[in-house]
Amino acid sequence: MKYYLAPMEGITTYNFRRAYHKYYGGTDKYFTPFIANRRLSSRERNDILPEHNEGMNTVPQILTNRAEDFLNIAESIAAYGYKTVNLNLGCPSGTVVARKRGAGFLSVPDELERFLDEIFEKCPLKISIKTRIGLEDISEWNRLLALYAKYPVDELIIHPRLQKEGYGGQVHPDAFRSAVCQLKMPLCYNGDLLCTSLSATEYGSLGWLTSRLPDVDTVMVGRGILRQPGMLTGDSSLTTLKAFHDEILEGYIKIMSGDTNTLYKMKDLWTFMSSGFAGCEKHLKKIRKAESISEYQIAVAAVFRGCPYV
Repeated sequence: MKYYLAPMEGITTYNFRRAYHKYYGGTDKYFTPFIANRRLSSRERNDILPEHNEGMNTVPQILTNRAEDFLNIAESIAAYGYKTVNLNLGCPSGTVVARKRGAGFLSVPDELERFLDEIFEKCPLKISIKTRIGLEDISEWNRLLALYAKYPVDELIIHPRLQKEGYGGQVHPDAFRSAVCQLKMPLCYNGDLLCTSLSATEYGSLGWLTSRLPDVDTVMVGRGILRQPGMLTGDSSLTTLKAFHDEILEGYIKIMSGDTNTLYKMKDLWTFMSSGFAGCEKHLKKIRKAESISEYQIAVAAVFRGCPYV
């Protein structure tokens, strides 16, 4: 089984990825949060700099519905030595979808086809795609499968949910199974892989997934890794987790201006990581209310000192 780290906007930055690779690893590819600016912002440029991704197999991701912008961004990425770029057709965010980007682009398949025609003809890089299976109805997936089959997609990463479902409810394994039957390209499964347990009855486990989709050999994991960073390697050590956390914190202190921006990033991380600690609600409230790095560190120390890691 190959494992990829999913791109999660604002969280899986190069600072997070470097710390994760150092303390845990077990990941075959790292995908960056999406790049949306035709001229890369300093934040986007820093995220893909080779020196910030040393030793990692990193794939930059692009979010756009304009072929010209995609190609311009891809050229900038190619200049840094990358060989592959990923197209985001999976983001379910309402603000993204309203602009016909991410999963919203799936609602206009004719426009999407013209876009794909142009980028696959002109892009200097190999193109992989991360996709949902439609917006409103699973019947949309058949049209999308036929569309993807037309192109030399380097890899198709499928999150088998509709855009309207967000991250709620169970995934639709039959949609992935249809892709296995109809497409010849490499496929990757994404969605609700929360633990590596081999139990076939535990939803969100690797066993549940492989019992339903035995052909899956590549999976992308996002929320599961944020909740339990050691899930792929089996490292449940609090010592490792604390060192991992502290390295992320120190990294943001160095690259961000002021406590507020750093705390915003770290509080986002605790939205997921807190689920690994039993009875941490009181301390988590203090983390959320912290207005300085020192207040934050005191609250975090209380979690690590007093809450069982489950």
